[in-house]
Amino acid sequence: MVPVRLYYDHLMEEGLRESNPVGRGRYTPGRLRAGGHQRGLVQRVTKLPWIPTEQQWRDVLTVAAGESIRNRVMLALAYDAALRREELCSLRTDDLDPAHRTVRVRAETTKNRLERVVPYSAPTGVLLSLYLRHRATISRARGPLFLSESRRNRAESLTLWTWSKVIRRIALAAEVPRFSTHTTRHLCLTDLARMGWELHAIATFAGHRHTDSTLRYIHLSGRDLADKLNRSMEHIHAWRVAMLAGTDIAAAGDGR
Repeated sequence: MVPVRLYYDHLMEEGLRESNPVGRGRYTPGRLRAGGHQRGLVQRVTKLPWIPTEQQWRDVLTVAAGESIRNRVMLALAYDAALRREELCSLRTDDLDPAHRTVRVRAETTKNRLERVVPYSAPTGVLLSLYLRHRATISRARGPLFLSESRRNRAESLTLWTWSKVIRRIALAAEVPRFSTHTTRHLCLTDLARMGWELHAIATFAGHRHTDSTLRYIHLSGRDLADKLNRSMEHIHAWRVAMLAGTDIAAAGDGR
């Protein structure tokens, strides 16, 4: 829309048109200084991020179990540490701290240039140990953690596109075509919210400057919200029923 609008602005300056048919938005009530803001002609729609169901996640893991040790440990780290694709593929051997089961995500590889240290699980630690032994058969040099094993690029750093192709192949084999390299990040942060983590803790884990960014990633499904509502309502109903039952019991005790 912007190039077309600028083009008609140019025609107006040249005297070839008297008006610009491409509008610049319209006033809508808001909280900005002027009491409102200009809304674009193309409405912006915000959708919830997609995350797989439990069965879909199991299907993906079942297919992934048949992958190479490199691909398995990459998928495990992507979920455990909620890593973005670039953060995962840019990991280096000296970013690992196996003694404390943590990995350092360097600032230059992150979206907002914030360095962070995140943990990974014991099962992922086992996979990582197996992969490091396998990696030594490809290259003993320090440097990129995940190496290409193809004939053309053997021992070179694994590219973002190669990892995307791996995940796409797994997704199609599991019949979960919407699964992508970013899905594991969404799922991890959502699982942390399900486990009761505070928003600021999740934001720190994810490497977000502001919690507003974290809220975009956390997606509690309708089923999760329904379960929370049912548990809350059960508590409320139990209290109310107990009050009603207490009245009847008191009346029975008086012989009424």
